[in-house]
Amino acid sequence: MDEVQHFAGPPDWLWYILFYFFLAGLSGGSYVLATLLRLRNAPGDEPMARIGLYIAFPPMLIAPLLLALDLGQPLRFWHMLINTTPGNPGLNFKYWSPMSIGAWALVVFGAITTVSFAAALVRDGKIRLPLVVRLDNRLFNVAGSLFGLFIAGYTGVLLSVSNQPVWSDTWALGGLFLASGLAGSAALMLLLARYRPDAGPSTPMLSVSERLYSLLELALIVAFALTLLTAGTEDIVFALPWLPLWAVALAGLVPGLYGLATERLSAGGAVALRQPVALSLLVLAGVLALRAAIIFSVQL
Repeated sequence: MDEVQHFAGPPDWLWYILFYFFLAGLSGGSYVLATLLRLRNAPGDEPMARIGLYIAFPPMLIAPLLLALDLGQPLRFWHMLINTTPGNPGLNFKYWSPMSIGAWALVVFGAITTVSFAAALVRDGKIRLPLVVRLDNRLFNVAGSLFGLFIAGYTGVLLSVSNQPVWSDTWALGGLFLASGLAGSAALMLLLARYRPDAGPSTPMLSVSERLYSLLELALIVAFALTLLTAGTEDIVFALPWLPLWAVALAGLVPGLYGLATERLSAGGAVALRQPVALSLLVLAGVLALRAAIIFSVQL
């Protein structure tokens, strides 16, 4: 097989982009899980869904800021949204550009998470704003979850279209980042459910979800490694400097995979109403380490 040629230089994505990818995965994943809980509508699902909606909002305040800082001229971020060409004003949307699509998706999803966050506060009796409750219905949540899926997974797709070794040698990054974001979101929701007793009835089902997403993530890591072996670029991302990050990423899968192996695959079999804090933090550390290994190894 001929060696693949990569023409573009590394984009120099480091800490800002790492945490942008991390937060985007948690925000999108949490909104999707909250929507699924509302659609299931079993006892206790609404309190747990509100936890997911609370989680989804803050990253959408921070993630665009991180993206803007990575541009080097953060005050010009709005140029990605508004056409500044003299004599040709209007919206700057380029359907062929993943960066442009991603910037607009952030804007739309940010607005959606703001409405759902405010509606959760109203339903919890924290504020009075009836309009957002009428807006935040199941149809609105389903539409929002489509953007959430995109936000959680497109970061991996963005790497795949960058024409860089490793990133462009695999089809698995979009699905891998999405599965990782969903597993991390479930772990974070389980962690915060400790402080909301009325969400307890939904914890077993969410535990099952975390286990399934961890299994999917493992399968996609294997697919990722196999595609790099085929391309001959596995030595870049799986080199010694990055093995500790991969160890953390794989360790983050252990709680879900262990639960999958030892308990029945049903909500009734997942009797983990209070997942230990350390296990939830381990899953989140694995989500971050996975992205760090993939981003840093190609550029440093």
